[in-house]
Amino acid sequence: MSGLESLYQELILDHAKNRRGFGLEGDESDATSHQRNPICGDEITLRVHVDGDRVTSLTWEGAGCSISQASASMLAELAEGLDRAASERLIERFREAMRSKGQLELDEDEFGDATALSGVSKYTARVKCAMLAWVAFEDALRRS
Repeated sequence: MSGLESLYQELILDHAKNRRGFGLEGDESDATSHQRNPICGDEITLRVHVDGDRVTSLTWEGAGCSISQASASMLAELAEGLDRAASERLIERFREAMRSKGQLELDEDEFGDATALSGVSKYTARVKCAMLAWVAFEDALRRS
């Protein structure tokens, strides 16, 4: 394993253990989405609060593999403060990279720690794990 792969693995494990944004906050006026991956059993309930056009918080609760938990944690760090259009672009770029089968790397300046998930796209069975929180975020944004 290369030094970069080792660093990415450490980032994923850190986010899976020290989950950012974990614990649902907000009230019924916030948009909530529950998503489940029936293949592996991962699930998430994600709540987003949007003030005007800006995401003011993204919180979540869920259970599953370290990739799904880390991905939700990384997304929680990225989403806060983004406007709706930037959020949608971020989701679409993440989806494109995850579907690339290892051909596209996530940009560290745009995705921060979530760049560590780039290698997941090589393993099609794990892509849904990484995408789960992002699909929930997309759904919650549409509901808000």
